[in-house]
Amino acid sequence: MNTDYFAILMAGGVGSRFWPVSTVEFPKQFHDMLGTGETLLQKTFSRLQKIIPTQNILVLTNSRYNDLVLQQLNIAPEQVLLEPAMRNTAPCILYATLKIKKLNPEAQILVAPSDHWIENETLFVHHLEQSFDFCQNHNALMTLGIQPTHPNTGYGYIEFDRLDENLIKKVVQFREKPDLPTAQEFLERGNFLWNAGIFIWSAYAILSSFEKHQPKMFALFQQGENTYNTPEEKDFIKKNYPLAENISIDYAILEKSENVYVFPSSFDWNDLGTWGSLYDKLPKNHDNNAVINAKTITEDAKNNIIRTQSGKLVVIKGINDFIIVETQDTLLIYPKSDEQTFKSIVQDNNL
Repeated sequence: MNTDYFAILMAGGVGSRFWPVSTVEFPKQFHDMLGTGETLLQKTFSRLQKIIPTQNILVLTNSRYNDLVLQQLNIAPEQVLLEPAMRNTAPCILYATLKIKKLNPEAQILVAPSDHWIENETLFVHHLEQSFDFCQNHNALMTLGIQPTHPNTGYGYIEFDRLDENLIKKVVQFREKPDLPTAQEFLERGNFLWNAGIFIWSAYAILSSFEKHQPKMFALFQQGENTYNTPEEKDFIKKNYPLAENISIDYAILEKSENVYVFPSSFDWNDLGTWGSLYDKLPKNHDNNAVINAKTITEDAKNNIIRTQSGKLVVIKGINDFIIVETQDTLLIYPKSDEQTFKSIVQDNNL
């Protein structure tokens, strides 16, 4: 296994669209959302272990989730990087990369979310190997783009050069989540991919980009170079991390850089961002209901996702296309067709 390969696993999100299972105290990445016996974090970590040495996988998360990470993963405490404040993805990636560079200046780095669903992990690993090889031979910032199967309005898109005949394409621009007519146009044009938020680059390439495009942020974290991977690191980060700008890696670096490439990936992928997207990936019974943990008796009830605590009997009649989720103290019954409004309801009511 290549000891130059490192991973930064992003595990600090709240996943509010999966309320009431996912909460601020216990977000979705720490749950067995698929009913497989493994949490999303554990499944992602196991997937990365197929190509990246275990000791080279760093987990970025909020300080409140430190214990959850260590309970679920067999890693050393120093592999968990704690954000003392929420500052989006650019500052935490810069922080982790400076730590990695000090350990190994030749490092090739994967940045990946901890809560996505990926089918055909062998193909995923093969695409990563090709991406690492490309980045080793080019000063490139790379992302994996997913071949769209339908005009999804819940994903951002990556536009690549339609005249580029290479396997790995030059990125023209990143596009925000579109409305349905725009998403349909993207599919018809044929040079648009879903943005999976999975990135590959060398430590040198991404740090050079930070120094060029985010000099203030780079200088802030570079001050702590002598403390990284030492007992003094924690105090430096606690003091300085909250001073960083709240900005995503997309806005901070990728949309400003000229050396951005995309690998059009063909493995089946889902960001598991909503109950509806989870429903799409779960097995269904004869009434097209997706059931997790529950025992069900249904009559004239189809196309629902039903999730309860283990073994609970659920009897349903006359409900179609609903999200039905029960936790110890909450029952959610909500139409799947309205789930795009769900996050605002959770936020507006401080749930």
